Amino acid sequence: MPELPEVETLCRQLRRVIANREILSVEILDPRLGAVEGLTGRKITAVTRQGKAVEMKLDNDARLLLHLRMTGKMQWQRAYQAVPPHTRFIIAFSHGRLLCIDTRRFATLAIKADGSSQAFVKEPLLDFRTEELYKIARVKKLPVKSFLLDQRWIAGIGNIYACEILHEVSINPWRPVCGVSLREWRKIERATKVILEKAITCRGTTVSDWRDLFGRKGQYQHELKVYGREGLPCLRCRGHIQRLRLSGRGTYFCPSCQKK
Repeated sequence: MPELPEVETLCRQLRRVIANREILSVEILDPRLGAVEGLTGRKITAVTRQGKAVEMKLDNDARLLLHLRMTGKMQWQRAYQAVPPHTRFIIAFSHGRLLCIDTRRFATLAIKADGSSQAFVKEPLLDFRTEELYKIARVKKLPVKSFLLDQRWIAGIGNIYACEILHEVSINPWRPVCGVSLREWRKIERATKVILEKAITCRGTTVSDWRDLFGRKGQYQHELKVYGREGLPCLRCRGHIQRLRLSGRGTYFCPSCQKK
């Protein structure tokens, strides 16, 4: 699933390509998306990110909200090309067209009539609010990794980056989040910002089918210290990376340096 760095990469690229451009037509190829009406003739005034979602603001104060879910990706075509398999919708502009390709058909597209953005409790790059997270977490007994993945508390972090963040701060993913100290939360905040910002500069992580707007793979997979490295030596302590399931998600960690 595209996480914060991948969606942020996509938003930055979309701003350069479609901001202040008029929509000429919208073609829905997958009826599962439902009706998306009233877009033709509207101008996209801004492209922003809301957690893991892309928000395209329109000149009538409405918003087009796209969530890529598990396998969705966007592709820009400057000139006419064949429509790729699994394309679910096409938005045409005078200088090209935007396609959503989604093999598992989980991506969602919706128009929000009001101008207010979807509210999230925490935005890790801009408004982490360490002390508030500490207060929320200290009365909960779920594993710390599960807390990081819960979009009610921190928007945008997914499985890959949760594994990387917890390895960076030497915290075991199964540790009850109520046992994470304020000092450790400050370390989590610093690690989160460093890892996510570097991943954005690398245009995200491609471990399966992620591609940016122009069909290129991300590069952060070459920087991963724990995710996808099962059986390999830990780059910090030389212990062996393990992969176990936590709440149904494959979780990579080093049992040697993430004991606590």
